[in-house]
Amino acid sequence: MEPFPAVPDPEREDLHPAPREIHVWSLRLDPPPERVAALRALLSPDEVERADRFRFDIHRRRFIVGRGVLRRMLGAYTGLDPRALCFQYGPKGKPALVPDQGGEELEFNLSHSEEMALYGVTRDLRQDQAQGIAEHGLGIDIEHLRPMPDAEAIAERFFSAPERDVLKAVPTERKADAFFNCWTRKEAYIKATGDGLSMPLDRFQVTLAPGDPARMVSLDQDPRKGEHWSMVHLDPAPGYVGAIAVEGHDWRLVCRQWTLSDR
Repeated sequence: MEPFPAVPDPEREDLHPAPREIHVWSLRLDPPPERVAALRALLSPDEVERADRFRFDIHRRRFIVGRGVLRRMLGAYTGLDPRALCFQYGPKGKPALVPDQGGEELEFNLSHSEEMALYGVTRDLRQDQAQGIAEHGLGIDIEHLRPMPDAEAIAERFFSAPERDVLKAVPTERKADAFFNCWTRKEAYIKATGDGLSMPLDRFQVTLAPGDPARMVSLDQDPRKGEHWSMVHLDPAPGYVGAIAVEGHDWRLVCRQWTLSDR
């Protein structure tokens, strides 16, 4: 997949996903200081307090930008003032808008790694849930690609036996790619379910070999359960890899880069 095309002023776009469509946005987390300050002004008091708890400026800045853009993005999708948005959280911390601000209609998820963030937004998933077609939400993950000399050791702790076998067979020069393919797909799935790391990562199996399409192979050792899920590999920017997981099929992804305007 090619790097996501930039949208100069996304808040002027028609941000209404078509039927069975998921909007995926990438974002750089290192804008100029004046834009960081403007995004900080959008945050709620508890978000500002959370930002100020970060010990290092770089981590504080990444949180402010990621959360501030989330507010601007959801404000554009809902037509509401980004400052007025209120979030509620699932048992494991998954965020959603409160019901009277679109929380019963809009489904979103976000992830960040180093200087990049990914966001996924859709509407149809809420309708599927209301009709009993889907039980879970949308999950997205991004990781910065880096050398992983301990990839197989980590896999021994977290991956299923078939995944570990595939990883061992991958050539050394592609092992890190395979590891992060697996990791992002697993993270996307547990974020979609809302279970977080309370779900054992070896409970389900995904594809990971470089070049193999992203797919849930089995869940609880049952291939039929895995077939209920869609997974998509993402290449949001050079040096990064991501994945999205969503219940059901026939989803269309529209992948773009969110560019900060001077609003």
